[in-house]
Amino acid sequence: MVTDTKLINSNEALISAHEVLTADCKDLRSSLYKDLVVNALKCKRDELDILDLKVISRALSEFRHAAHAFKPYRNIRKVSMFGSARVTPDSTYYQAAVKLGQLAAEEGYMVITGGAEGIMRAGIEGAGPEKSFGVNIQLPFEQEANKIIQKDPKSISFKYFFIRKVFFVMEADAVALFPGGFGTHDEGFEVLTLLQTGKAPPMPVILIESPGDNYWEEWDRFIRLQLLSRQLISNEDLSFYTIVNSPEQARNYIKFYYSTYHSLRQVKNTLVLRLEKELQDDQIIELNQKFADLVEWGEIKKTLPLAEEVDEPDLLNKPRISFMYNKKSAGRLNEMILAINKMGMEN
Repeated sequence: MVTDTKLINSNEALISAHEVLTADCKDLRSSLYKDLVVNALKCKRDELDILDLKVISRALSEFRHAAHAFKPYRNIRKVSMFGSARVTPDSTYYQAAVKLGQLAAEEGYMVITGGAEGIMRAGIEGAGPEKSFGVNIQLPFEQEANKIIQKDPKSISFKYFFIRKVFFVMEADAVALFPGGFGTHDEGFEVLTLLQTGKAPPMPVILIESPGDNYWEEWDRFIRLQLLSRQLISNEDLSFYTIVNSPEQARNYIKFYYSTYHSLRQVKNTLVLRLEKELQDDQIIELNQKFADLVEWGEIKKTLPLAEEVDEPDLLNKPRISFMYNKKSAGRLNEMILAINKMGMEN
């Protein structure tokens, strides 16, 4: 990774910093630039320890570099694929990951994997390097970037897991998990936690196991017997994930998830759901009956684009529904999205 100090000499850096700090900050971008510089100066004021400074500096550098790599592809949907690095090419799961990568690319998606071997290599092999991101983590073993994507500019190397995880989720529109070890479960539970708490936008999470295997079925059994039965999660939280037995089923579920629902946006107190097709009036009535518990006040209704949505011009022609969302259950909101997709299939 080329550092900023090699790209910008001292005089250019001083001029840029002066421009940022003296800007009138009438727009959000200028304000955020200023916040970044001011926080850097506060690190000096606070006389932080060297280790703290190293972590802050490296984290900012890694985030900037990764965001720059992803920026040209932000308008393309992506599937993050997780699974064991120890799976070999003769494994049925390796071949299934290759197939899912291929199917995702055929649907116009890109794939994001850890960029190393096993399931990670398989996903990239299936989609092809031109439609893949490899977000590698620097480890003393198992994690060198595979040769398929090693020299590609979309191969990104991270020192810190937490920055890597941000991009796995922030850039994803779907998550597919194959059997794996601690890392796979860590990443899977991270995604589910972010979905449950509303810190990540709704997306499908697919758990893939071969016919006759029970890897995810046993995991699901644990979730239901130990978490759900103790009321440590809610029943609607089970809607965040689904178990499938083939790459084709995984592909079909992703297509179903975005068949009518497209995306959402919170505009002040209003939650706007952008759709691929308009719902019928009787279906809006049904949504109000079934999901009244999500509405703070008022009702779920069809709406035109709000003024704040003009910065997403490609979405302005999509039909919408909106309501005052009480943010009490992201699981119920996910159930509502699934219901909307089923309604769309009836139209």
